Amino acid sequence: MKNIQNGVWPTMITPYNADGTVAYETLEKLIDWYIEKGVTGLFAVCQSSEMFQLSLRERLELAKACIRFADGRVPVIASGHVSDTLADQIDEAKMMADTGADAVILVTNRFARKHESDDVFKKNLDVFLKNFDRDVLLGFYECPAPYKRLLNADLISHLVATGRFGFLKDTSCRMADIRAKVAAAAGSGFKLFNANAATLLDSLRAGAAGYSGIMTNFHADLYVWLCKNWESDPELAEKLQSYIGLASVIEYQLYPVNAMYALQMEGISFNLISRRADAGKFTESMKLEVRQLMEVGSQYRKLVQQKPYHA
Repeated sequence: MKNIQNGVWPTMITPYNADGTVAYETLEKLIDWYIEKGVTGLFAVCQSSEMFQLSLRERLELAKACIRFADGRVPVIASGHVSDTLADQIDEAKMMADTGADAVILVTNRFARKHESDDVFKKNLDVFLKNFDRDVLLGFYECPAPYKRLLNADLISHLVATGRFGFLKDTSCRMADIRAKVAAAAGSGFKLFNANAATLLDSLRAGAAGYSGIMTNFHADLYVWLCKNWESDPELAEKLQSYIGLASVIEYQLYPVNAMYALQMEGISFNLISRRADAGKFTESMKLEVRQLMEVGSQYRKLVQQKPYHA
């Protein structure tokens, strides 16, 4: 099993053709764009990819296409973990592992209902692991849908003890939680990637391994710079953090349509088509907000480009 590298792992969005099918030609260009921005790897078939709105066949084909288009330039991890029954989850995860993904990312809320305890979570996870016979690294994603189930330090210790897990996309947005999780995983290969832009710099200082979130679809290279240079250039890191934290409020606009619009500005021929958001509600004012966000981002890009990346 491969270890997950520190850095930036974009939560990929899915492009669609006018007829609503997946636009693979645009997907290839999107992957090239991520890689040109310097990302560490790709997180495919996640909530940003609209995995809950894709069929099983579409989820598997999407993962295969991402791996094919990445062509070994960066690793690809994939989720698509949406089934309700444990038996279906096991089958689904096996099929996703068979796509060749470097890691299969499970969704925390699939192993227990909202009202159920962590003991139920552990019990179902143990059954899953006993029946999941693929030699591939696993991870977890604290996906907000259909409800957000956060892991705590005790559960992190349980995951570390299995020796199977190496990735967590953390959506707690709370530094106390992040510190506790990082401490619980200390000395292991289990790494926490923050999905929250506002707490990113503080989380890196606390031992987080990097960023995996929505805002990589607007300005991935700024996150790459911050994750690589926050220690060597703390003054500029603070300035950049102030921008990306504020910029991330765009997430509460009409995502992922607004990200598709931003990527159009980056020269990628996205249709403004989503299966989870009504693009008809993307107003002229929203478009202007995205354009202004991208313009300010370009100014920060010029600033950080004056500084070299650190390996």
